[in-house]
Amino acid sequence: MQASQNWTNVGPADHEKRDTMQAIKRGLFCCCPNCGQGKLFRGYLKSVDKCAACNEDFTHHRADDLPAYLSIVLVGHIVVGGFMMTDLVWTMSNWAHLAIWTPLTLILALVTIQPIKGAVIGLQWAMRMHGFGGHEPKPEDKIE
Repeated sequence: MQASQNWTNVGPADHEKRDTMQAIKRGLFCCCPNCGQGKLFRGYLKSVDKCAACNEDFTHHRADDLPAYLSIVLVGHIVVGGFMMTDLVWTMSNWAHLAIWTPLTLILALVTIQPIKGAVIGLQWAMRMHGFGGHEPKPEDKIE
């Protein structure tokens, strides 16, 4: 009985379960998590307001800082692990390490941030977070 009370503000079409892994995968490829056809970004990190293919609204997503944190963790593990492994095999000067790892860190961060943000938006869509469930966002979910 309580489960049905949670769905009182949601239309009948939204009772269907959304595939979380598929939505995250579509987001990783910067495609609409709903249809997989439309583009998710209109700029490097600026998401579209609506999907051009299925008209899904993305104005209320709240990816915020999570993509940056996840990118830092991923890039940090790759760079620090790579630095430590090369330091065990070859003896290099600090300048050589700076010349290798600084550009690699920058490139990896720039390459990973957009797909990670798309995956976060896909996760929010699949979990019906922040207005993706068809209900009006709560006051604490609104950005003013």
